Amino acid sequence: MSDPGYSHHFSERNIPFGIGSSAKFTTPQAVTRLENTVISLGALQRHGFFKAIATGELPESALTNPTLNEFAALPKSTHRAVQSAIREAYLQQGFGAFPEEAKESLSSIKLHLPVQVGDFTDFSCSIEHVKNAGRIMANNANPPPVFFQLPLGYQGRCGSILVSGTEIERPIGQFRSRPAPGSSDPPPILCGPSRAVDYEVELAAIVGKPVPMRHRMNAKDAEEHIFGYALLNDWSARDIQGFEMVPLGPLNGKSFGTTISPWIVTLDALQPYKTPVPQPSHAPNGIPTYLQDPDNSSHDITIQVEVIADKKATVTGTTTVQTLYWTPKQMLAHLASGGSALRTGDIAATGTVSGVTRETLGCFLEATKGGADPLKLADGSERGYLQDGDSVRLTGWAGGKDSGVGFGECIGELVAAREF
Repeated sequence: MSDPGYSHHFSERNIPFGIGSSAKFTTPQAVTRLENTVISLGALQRHGFFKAIATGELPESALTNPTLNEFAALPKSTHRAVQSAIREAYLQQGFGAFPEEAKESLSSIKLHLPVQVGDFTDFSCSIEHVKNAGRIMANNANPPPVFFQLPLGYQGRCGSILVSGTEIERPIGQFRSRPAPGSSDPPPILCGPSRAVDYEVELAAIVGKPVPMRHRMNAKDAEEHIFGYALLNDWSARDIQGFEMVPLGPLNGKSFGTTISPWIVTLDALQPYKTPVPQPSHAPNGIPTYLQDPDNSSHDITIQVEVIADKKATVTGTTTVQTLYWTPKQMLAHLASGGSALRTGDIAATGTVSGVTRETLGCFLEATKGGADPLKLADGSERGYLQDGDSVRLTGWAGGKDSGVGFGECIGELVAAREF
């Protein structure tokens, strides 16, 4: 559940969308949040709250389904109309504008996975992360040439995507043991609980309006298909990942859990925080037309990560989305360029967001140089990688930390592996 301390993230300028249930809202359904009050959209509709929206444009089922998929697929004009009706009522009458049947305290709400995810693609859009990871894992900090031509990505495991607050179990897999000092022999292969569990700070774009199969899309048009953004922690077992990635991409080193925040923040709410970003310029012959974006913009979004050990939180990184080499618009355009369909609820994540300094790195792999240079935590302990009982919390905001539009938190606790 989101921490009530993030109420300032959810002013009337936000109006995010999620799925919640409680003793009052007995079945999971579409909800929004104002400060620390959760409001049922279905209950509002039953009270005629959205009567200004034309009949048929807002089906009741879109607000009472246990996922946001049907609602997310509606035109953006409908999403705006819902947000506008709630915003105007709140500004005129405060919380008294909403019927008691529709309101519930955040502390009484259970938040669920906001969308049914059909596909999950994890990209690698941060040039600093690519350089750092290459230096640590392959002793080569040079990004592959293809990085400058297109957004690199791989298909993830959508069945492992979990809503914030869900425990993450340490995975069991195969990996090489640590080399013996002075030995030139390759270390033996072990099978057991991962010794190098990590977090990854990412932003997730959730598809709203679908793109049919074999209907390409240009980056400049992609925002029309993005329902909104959420925070995402793509938990990683670096030892399992490193062993299995030769010659293919990650599999079990990534598929044991991916945490997503419960509130989807729309692009309309983020519109005031649009910011220009550099157009990719390293491609030898320029990038293809479908990846070119005359608007050349992203959003001014900051994501902070904390590791919580012995109930004490340590900020281990604070990074910004607008530093990414490729934008979410370009990620989606590249997915569709090969003819793939984009379905409502699909998730495309940015990959680890990292900056130049240690304080702006988005994972332990980079911040501790693969565990060789541990970070000291607030409880006095040190971490090269995560220990059982550690929690990782991502928080994010656009604009000022205390005055902008926020995402709340994305949190998960690492628990011990169970035996086979």
